[in-house]
Amino acid sequence: MKYVIIQGDGMADRRGDAPGDTTPLEAARTPHFDRLAGAGRFGLIHTIPEGYPPGSDVGNLSLFGYDPALYYTGRSPLEAAAMGVPLGAEDVAFRMNLVTLEEGAPGGAGPEMADYSAGHIANAPAARIVFDLNAALADESFQFYPGVSYRHLLVWRKGLDAMTTTPPHDILGQTAARHLPQGEGAEHLLRIMDASREMLAGHPVNEELRAAGLAQVTQVWLWGQGRVPSMPSFQQLHGLRGACISAVDLVRGVAVCAKFSIIDVPGATGYIDTDYAAKGRHALKALQHHDLVFVHIEAPDESGHMGDRAEKIKAIEAIDRDIVGPLLENLPSLGEFKFVIVSDHATPVSLRTHTSDPVPFTLVTSGELERAGSPVKYGEREAEASGLVIRDGHTLMKRLLEQG
Repeated sequence: MKYVIIQGDGMADRRGDAPGDTTPLEAARTPHFDRLAGAGRFGLIHTIPEGYPPGSDVGNLSLFGYDPALYYTGRSPLEAAAMGVPLGAEDVAFRMNLVTLEEGAPGGAGPEMADYSAGHIANAPAARIVFDLNAALADESFQFYPGVSYRHLLVWRKGLDAMTTTPPHDILGQTAARHLPQGEGAEHLLRIMDASREMLAGHPVNEELRAAGLAQVTQVWLWGQGRVPSMPSFQQLHGLRGACISAVDLVRGVAVCAKFSIIDVPGATGYIDTDYAAKGRHALKALQHHDLVFVHIEAPDESGHMGDRAEKIKAIEAIDRDIVGPLLENLPSLGEFKFVIVSDHATPVSLRTHTSDPVPFTLVTSGELERAGSPVKYGEREAEASGLVIRDGHTLMKRLLEQG
């Protein structure tokens, strides 16, 4: 038996108040999603337990089958695992975004968060900035590690983690000063953020970005702190070999902690320009040597944060056309299989941030697919109408592996 999980990050959304409004999932042309929804179990799943932040860290832990109440320690330790950054038991990792702050309206309260990604800065110039930050600011307590695009890492050796921090994608257009780190130890983070702003004011990378007409990096933003988690491997729990395809360190980090194989896919970017078809091809190839493949696509989430409904619909249709369709065509050659389509959380275009709303999912066996009747639109309205609701998201993996 082969198992496939297609995780469209942030695909779920909310409808507007006007009659006839649709979500991006409902508006998208998704014949393969719809075929699967009509053939198997189709409904809503709560991937974010009550009281937890609606992030991809919590949502993906749930979808990998790990109860966040037992295993969640924060976002950044998962990213550190993917990056190969060692953490001691007393160390604290922080996500470090490269961001763009801009002055707001005259008479306002200070600079506003204009871009949580500094224009989705490319890897090479981002790495130059992080290397220079490390050269200028690192010491025995604080070290800086480059990641992908705007997503990087700060490690505080024997640090504190109880302060309150805010994801920068949650405060777009808002005064940044109102959302700075607070609590015990926050003064150390503020010192680093202030120092980065001074250093980057005349940085050569910003001069190059300015000349190219691109967004500049005005400072770093620290958030998502946590200590290293202790998790049993997926094979210990289920006796199966798993593989993960993702261009995002957070999801790769969950997979590393679960001892999945990480499949690198040329052209996978973690953005809206990712090579969808390549992900589908590598997923099929991975199943020749693994029992389960977890395919993560970041593009719907990025589109949601951009507030771009048309781009989100385009991303959803690409997942259906270039990943799900080819997999359904070729999976029978590997024997019996089970297939899941799901999101880790909702990222409504109207809000441009994550929510804890339950999200649509479908779970289908190859036998059910052969006997399939009429397709059912894979979207929030039909999922809710089905009456099927999974309250504990981490149990979906058990259902996938145990049901016939």
